[in-house]
Amino acid sequence: MAAMPGQGNSVSAGEMKNTTPAASNRSSSSGSRRGSSPRNEDQQETCDATIHKPDSTSPLPPRPRPVSYDRDHSEKVNTIASLTGAGVLTHTAPSYEEQRASPALLSRGAGGTPGGRSARDDGYCSASSTPRALDHKPTKGSVVTLSCYKKEPKVQIEEEYFYTEGSKRLRANSKPETSDGRETWGTGADFLLSIIGFAVDLANVWRFPYLCYRNGGGAFLIPYTLMLVFGAVPLFYMELILGQYNRQGPITLWKICPLFKGVGFCAVMVAFYVSFYYNVIIGWAFYFLMSSARSELPWVHCDNSWNTEQCWDSARLNGTNRTDVKYQGPLSHFTPASEFFHRAVLEMQHSEGLNDLGLPKWQLAACLGLVYVTLYLSLFKGVKSSGKVVWMTATMPYVVLSILLARGLLLPGATRGIAYYLQPELTRLKDTQVWVDAAVQIFYSVGAGFGVHLSYASYNTFHNNCYRDCLVTTLVNCFTSFFSGFVIFTYLGFMSYKQGVPISSVATEGPGLVFQVYPEAVATLPGASLWAMLFFFMLIMLGLDSGMGGLECVITGLLDQARASGAHWLRREHFTLLVVCVSFCIACINVTPGGIYMFHLLDTYAAGISLLCSALFEAVAVSWFYGLKRFSDDVEEMLGFRPGIYWRICWKFVSPIFIIGVVVFGLLYQQPLQYQQYTYPQWAVVLGWGLACSSILMIPIVAIYKLATTPGTFRQRLACCISPESEHEAIRGGAPVSRFTWRHWLYV
Repeated sequence: MAAMPGQGNSVSAGEMKNTTPAASNRSSSSGSRRGSSPRNEDQQETCDATIHKPDSTSPLPPRPRPVSYDRDHSEKVNTIASLTGAGVLTHTAPSYEEQRASPALLSRGAGGTPGGRSARDDGYCSASSTPRALDHKPTKGSVVTLSCYKKEPKVQIEEEYFYTEGSKRLRANSKPETSDGRETWGTGADFLLSIIGFAVDLANVWRFPYLCYRNGGGAFLIPYTLMLVFGAVPLFYMELILGQYNRQGPITLWKICPLFKGVGFCAVMVAFYVSFYYNVIIGWAFYFLMSSARSELPWVHCDNSWNTEQCWDSARLNGTNRTDVKYQGPLSHFTPASEFFHRAVLEMQHSEGLNDLGLPKWQLAACLGLVYVTLYLSLFKGVKSSGKVVWMTATMPYVVLSILLARGLLLPGATRGIAYYLQPELTRLKDTQVWVDAAVQIFYSVGAGFGVHLSYASYNTFHNNCYRDCLVTTLVNCFTSFFSGFVIFTYLGFMSYKQGVPISSVATEGPGLVFQVYPEAVATLPGASLWAMLFFFMLIMLGLDSGMGGLECVITGLLDQARASGAHWLRREHFTLLVVCVSFCIACINVTPGGIYMFHLLDTYAAGISLLCSALFEAVAVSWFYGLKRFSDDVEEMLGFRPGIYWRICWKFVSPIFIIGVVVFGLLYQQPLQYQQYTYPQWAVVLGWGLACSSILMIPIVAIYKLATTPGTFRQRLACCISPESEHEAIRGGAPVSRFTWRHWLYV
């Protein structure tokens, strides 16, 4: 080991031999083991030793005291040591100041030891576990320098130390970077791209532009920004803090407040339900991508086997069409693109409704299987593998969007489409529906409540700047939504101009936009196959990282819970395969001829009210029960600064009220469940609500279970259920419960 320069006292080995039997033989009762040595009961010493070979022709030069001694080594305990063939003898020596004041302290008597009582060392350094390299070896003619450092016992240190760096304050007792063996992201950029990839998904392309157009154009950005700042972003930031500080999945995280452990189960179930239909969209995009790899796109004309007599080809003159029905725009069921999607891809003509699903279409099932294989290969090694995949899935959509925008701006009518997209109508702000649309869009777009951001953050290093990641992700998400609107409306304006129909006849949202309207728009361009392949490739990239995020939440949440329950034998590779296979089998229902009806049912109920309830109870549990003071302390320990008053007010009041308002409005103004002209039977509505309640009910069920199974009196049970598990022993011992005081509940 390297010695500390200029520190410690040097003596010649053999100069102070101890002739007692105890010194010449290693005692078998010393209890020495590798990594331990005899030590004082109150403190242990960490020793660094260096063996110096002296020059036999000249005396040893004096060892000057370094200038930085008082500054850097004020805690060192000076020690004199001598080596024998059997071991090392260490002696506590007077301090440097004591030696200067009384040189007589350095004198030795016969057989005496300088500076006081000797201590036996068995060849091990007590803290660094130095091996017995000197056992039974002659050491005559060697000089040993020992520097011993006082090390305090392992106790909780309450004092805080401050660093002036960047005006940030860090605790001396802060957690180490990795202390639990949990894997971490390869780089901080892997984590940032992963949460950006999950937040930026298909809804940024197929929902935001339409909502902006429908709700007042540029005026829609006002409620959108307000809902973003005061509602969604605080919840997003809260999830990142929870995951990074506790380094646990969305279920085991709730050791901070066991009463709300059901929130974790609710979030995991919602994420699992969403995977049943969200990955189907990526499968459709794969099918369209492969269908585009030909010289002529299959949805260009009405001469295909799946077309009907009502098919209207807008590229032909009216006299050459097979129907006299007036053209109603691409949203009509009689265009080649709409018939290709509904009759060639989905084969809806073979189903009468939800009670007649049929068998899965093998081509769609193969595309769906390809999606799940990709997801498994991205997830089975954990964040080490998924962190590399997102470098492509999170960045490629921006490249493709830029290429499509550059091409779209050259089309006639493009500026007309952009004008419709951005033209502000301030009078629309008086409509309550505009504000609700803004709240719903930003909430689902950011992705709070799914538990995905929490799961991703649990693989961060402890001092990662998640505050910066939160702001960057939010800005990128908003920019992507706004930017994709330009791309979409340049092509919608082109369609409106070319077909002579108003923009309202071509503007829509959801699958109808990306699988009907946009394919028809690019079908009329030179090199249509290339533009179509680029667009569907972009959809696949947007969907994959969101699909990975949802399944990662399920895998991390359930795997952490299983291992916490004792199933340490469970390997991630096998568990990931199980989750992926179950999700694929259920998702196959959506690739049947009647699968589109099940798809719409899942899309309506799987992540609606249940997702909002998950986020609501998460905010309430953290800001009220766990406590804002404790939560702010966690942030300070992790990041070096406390959250400001804006964050604390949003967490405790604004964000919960924001979610409650959206839930109440959604319950009061429900739309009848239907898809196109098909109205769902009543039993289907009951099925949908049962699906939603299955995840919501996990919150009260787990809370009741925790109260019933926690030992102690009712007061102790309640106190333990709303307090972190680290405080349970003290509570049962009769310690005061901080959550039973007004100070805890009124802190902001």
